[in-house]
Amino acid sequence: MSENSAYPLVVFAVSLAVQWLAAYCGSFLRKRFKPLSRDDHEDIGVILTAAMTLLALIIGFSFSMAVTRYDQRKNYEEAEANAIGTEYLRADLLPGNDAAQVRERLKAYLDLRIAFYEASGASRIDRIAADTVNLQNELWRAVLPAANSHQTPIVSLAVAGMNDVINAQGYTQAAWWNRLPAGAWAIMGLIAIATNALLGFSERRKGIVLLVILPVILATAFLLIADIDSPRGGLIRVLPYNLLALSQTLGRP
Repeated sequence: MSENSAYPLVVFAVSLAVQWLAAYCGSFLRKRFKPLSRDDHEDIGVILTAAMTLLALIIGFSFSMAVTRYDQRKNYEEAEANAIGTEYLRADLLPGNDAAQVRERLKAYLDLRIAFYEASGASRIDRIAADTVNLQNELWRAVLPAANSHQTPIVSLAVAGMNDVINAQGYTQAAWWNRLPAGAWAIMGLIAIATNALLGFSERRKGIVLLVILPVILATAFLLIADIDSPRGGLIRVLPYNLLALSQTLGRP
């Protein structure tokens, strides 16, 4: 799925159009058949109720999955801030020159992590990713001299803290890649189409307004799920509050 800001709106527009078309096609087919008997309406009503119940369960399940992934992204942002802040303090355990280099690089790394959460545009994101890898290598090389020359438990704490900083970024990136499976979207879409087609086929009243209500409701639900599931799209986003607070603590602008 695309991470651009239009993604949730595209999901809303496409799902609304497809569902309304399915309802209209169901209504069109009904007009081509002989009038349904009362028993036929009751049978279709049972099927429609079952389909809507199943669709509601799948939407709820998908919403829960999206919220879980959103919470995971928030938790990893907090973990990153804690890891960077802890390593900044542990830098005092390194020799003087090494400590100063680690602290300066950690400040630059913190700025990069904040930029990662606020960035938009594929080229900007790719540039940040490349700079992050380069700076991680520099951070690791900054603690190696002390680790090689002072193999003590105290220095090992600083080295382990740097490892936590690097690992935290990997966990964050994995969480941002972990999106709602395409299969879940496909199942929701197919059942929604079938439900709207049944609704159109069983609708006794004339007019297309009644056939729009359910598509609007379901498309709105899909919009909310897509918004939560999109790390960089929509209104519900993970903002780097903890990283920004750490930046202010370390004296960054």
